[in-house]
Amino acid sequence: MSYCLRHNPGKYGLKLDEYGYVDLQEFLNAMNHMHHFWPKLTEIKIREIMQASDKERFEIKNDKICALYGHSIPGIIKRKKAIPPKVLYHGTARRFLSSIEKEGLLPMGRQYVHLSTDIEMAESVGRRKDAHPAILQINAQKAHDDGIDFYVGNDEVWLCDHLPSQYFT
Repeated sequence: MSYCLRHNPGKYGLKLDEYGYVDLQEFLNAMNHMHHFWPKLTEIKIREIMQASDKERFEIKNDKICALYGHSIPGIIKRKKAIPPKVLYHGTARRFLSSIEKEGLLPMGRQYVHLSTDIEMAESVGRRKDAHPAILQINAQKAHDDGIDFYVGNDEVWLCDHLPSQYFT
């Protein structure tokens, strides 16, 4: 589901709308046709997967489904601007710190920079590439006040296009 909705909907014969949504029935048909799920993948099964997940990754709304963040497909998935919490966090491998200090936080193959609402999630993300990651504290309120746009990924993930280093420690 993540691969299809975040990275390669075309492989499944699907086209996402400008906000990253696709018709739920078309998605189910594509998933069941390509992978022959047993038992058949249904909306109920997807909702069970969503409820059991430790992260809010998908949304079903108005008979459409989307991945909430993490897209790497060409073209920006439009997000509505929102006022972020005062402080956000970003976990990263220590070996990237000098580059980050010079260039700020960049999307790095994704459409947006991903920021966490709490240190624990930032640590979890950072541990993917470093057993002892660096945790950056983001002054999101100051960045927003200075004109940096933020977007809601979900309750725990916030997104932005780029974040200069002056906004984190």
